[in-house]
Amino acid sequence: MSHAKAFAAPDKSSPLGPLTIERREPGAQDVEFDVLFCGVCHSDLHQVRSEWQGTVYPCVPGHEIVGRVTRVGSDVKTFKPGDLAAVGCMVDTTCGTCPSCAEGLEQFCEKHGTVFTYNSPDNHRPGQHTLGGYSTRMVINEHFCLHVSEKLDPAAVAPLLCAGITTYSPLRHWGAGPGKKVGIVGLGGLGHMGVKFAHAFGAHTVLFTQSEGKAEDAKRLGADEVVISTNGAEMKKHLGTFDMILDTAAASHNLDIYTMLLKRDGALVLVGVPEEPHRSPNVGMLIMGRRAIAGSLIGGIKETQEMLDFCAEHGIVSEIETIPMSGINEAYERMVKSDVKYRFVIDMATLKD
Repeated sequence: MSHAKAFAAPDKSSPLGPLTIERREPGAQDVEFDVLFCGVCHSDLHQVRSEWQGTVYPCVPGHEIVGRVTRVGSDVKTFKPGDLAAVGCMVDTTCGTCPSCAEGLEQFCEKHGTVFTYNSPDNHRPGQHTLGGYSTRMVINEHFCLHVSEKLDPAAVAPLLCAGITTYSPLRHWGAGPGKKVGIVGLGGLGHMGVKFAHAFGAHTVLFTQSEGKAEDAKRLGADEVVISTNGAEMKKHLGTFDMILDTAAASHNLDIYTMLLKRDGALVLVGVPEEPHRSPNVGMLIMGRRAIAGSLIGGIKETQEMLDFCAEHGIVSEIETIPMSGINEAYERMVKSDVKYRFVIDMATLKD
């Protein structure tokens, strides 16, 4: 084991602060890299404050990680020192053989073997838990390490490892593309990536927002139309016209106002996780149009690499505000108020300093 600098939450009510943590020495199949940038996801806040229950402390958050490779194990075939590398929400598995894992959908492991980047049991440190990207160094199994194009800004790539794949995967799965009308609910960290991807896939893209002030930005990012979701007359114009609506909102809300906008066989796909449950939907609304309410969780390793390659080809990155590590607690408070366009990213050089 060796040491690395990190920022951690000691408990659910204290601010994050500096902590020295242990990282394993690279094994034969491991990639070690210095962390350059780490995105700040809303789930970091939920976990740090134990709003989803079960957080283990000290908690080092961070699962939108880009770094520069420093060492590789003897069996590593696809990385070498100096390469840009990335890690998302998963760092290991205790399975690898169930149907989902075999299909490259490790996030849906049917044996609950997915090891998440932080707050999961650590296979390499018995009795300990994984520690995330708010740290200066990572050591990751090659299978869970991703390639990043040098053509892209690495800071703006970081949020693609969660916000990007969380929206890319369902849009691909439900067939967003030319001839399809796709709605995106919310223009936050997830929603702004949903707009970018739906537009890049060639779908007619509509943003739903409660804020008229977001219309100009949404169109700049690729929305063909912007609908104010609290305006009943505007919503009514779109009844029964959507093939798919991707709902990125992380607060409990009325799902019926969106299911009524779906075509027959359309799907409302939820990717935001509210602290309180949504109210029960109108079942008749679903039955009468064979409509569906579905959910989606990040993406597998293979699909995440596909997403990063797509972004490199099309010049797609996240809209970010870079912060020093010392600004993380203020960033959390601003994130609660939706005061960010559209993702905070920590410059990890500020932690080394």
